[in-house]
Amino acid sequence: MLGRCPGSANIRTPTLAIKTCPQCGAEVEVFSNDVSVDCSNCGFTVYNDLLSCVQWCKYARECVGEEVYRKLTERREE
Repeated sequence: MLGRCPGSANIRTPTLAIKTCPQCGAEVEVFSNDVSVDCSNCGFTVYNDLLSCVQWCKYARECVGEEVYRKLTERREE
């Protein structure tokens, strides 16, 4: 079952979203598995505000792997 979890599909195969930098208005490419990306125009840090199952699923660590799990949960612990 863990290999077919629909909630982790965007983490295992990242999708691209274009966000607008709140600082300068430039377009910033943010992938679904990114926690944050720096704007290439002004350097402002744009955070990925999408919630994922990693934040609540008790199987998340096993499903996406230890490294990805830590990357996606580190912002929550700050």
